[in-house]
Amino acid sequence: MPGIVHIINGPNLNLLGQRQPEIYGHETLEDVQRACQALAGDLGLTVAAVQSNHEGALVDAIQAARGVAGGIVINPAAYTHTSVAILDALNAFEGRVIEVHLSNIHQREAFRHHSYVSARADAVIAGCGVQGYELALMRMARLLAG
Repeated sequence: MPGIVHIINGPNLNLLGQRQPEIYGHETLEDVQRACQALAGDLGLTVAAVQSNHEGALVDAIQAARGVAGGIVINPAAYTHTSVAILDALNAFEGRVIEVHLSNIHQREAFRHHSYVSARADAVIAGCGVQGYELALMRMARLLAG
């Protein structure tokens, strides 16, 4: 369990590489998942990834990680700024949580400056593009190692 990390991606991340590449870059979600799988192996971690455009499905994914995963890397996307349900699900998760954002949410519209998820996150990585996922896995490996 400690070496298992669930990577959970929220709405519109299935369009990564196509949607607003000037903000989010040209890599696809599949590219991100391949890079995370490769790095996870080097770090002695096992990763499972899920993406959904639906808030309830993200809550279900967080709940499914309970008792199974030692950590969650989550990019809740637009739900970052609106979802108390995702925060509540994360609060019921016993492991570590790292929040990831491709863009620097603090340089964007004012409504994006607040994150409900940050109240539960052990770390927040923003503005590093898709490399943020790799940084999150490296940090997660340290957190899970104790």
